[in-house]
Amino acid sequence: MDKEGLTLIYENKLAAEEDVRSFRLEGQAKLTFPNGRLRMENAIDPSKEQAANYVFWCPEQFPGDIQVEWDFWPVREPGLCMLFLAASGMNGEDLFDPGLQARTGQYEHYTFGDIRALHISYFRRRYPDERGFHTCNLRKSYGFHLVAQGADPIPNVEDCLSPYHLKLSKRGAEFRLSINDLPVLEWADDGEAYGPVLGSGKIGFRQMAPLIAEYANLKVYRLE
Repeated sequence: MDKEGLTLIYENKLAAEEDVRSFRLEGQAKLTFPNGRLRMENAIDPSKEQAANYVFWCPEQFPGDIQVEWDFWPVREPGLCMLFLAASGMNGEDLFDPGLQARTGQYEHYTFGDIRALHISYFRRRYPDERGFHTCNLRKSYGFHLVAQGADPIPNVEDCLSPYHLKLSKRGAEFRLSINDLPVLEWADDGEAYGPVLGSGKIGFRQMAPLIAEYANLKVYRLE
């Protein structure tokens, strides 16, 4: 269903294997649907550090002005969840262009490789500083540029009342994130400090081991 000022252009319940058959996994992960929603967990021992992490890409190419919504259930900590947005090659290539460097889930492939993207980490529970002070961090690449930060309202797993509904919008240079309709973070890109304003591209879910989390009801709206 469309909303005022929005046109629904993609919807996926993420409820069964056939829903994600065309998605692309970079790295190794266990993908299951025990509760009628996508559950992701690492397939490589977390002691392997970055080699145990992964990204799961939606195959669609989305326009530059969109709103992305999904439901999120954290199941087991520690770990980290992130969404990539407006991801493409440095020269505008499709993210899956065979001429781009291979990516296997290690973070440097997405920050210092040959792609550009925005990436919002919205559930950060991997390292002691993240567990002791919960924030949502928005970064822009190429590079590892922290461009905006907001308080994370999602509690630790033992206190979660899932699902949590995440909504992020990108309209031109403006970016906003809310969780359960609570405004969390906003930012306006000046198009100069960290490269040009990003446009069309792909979205993808990233997890850091050993987190287990579930996802459902992915929707993407074009902003009018």
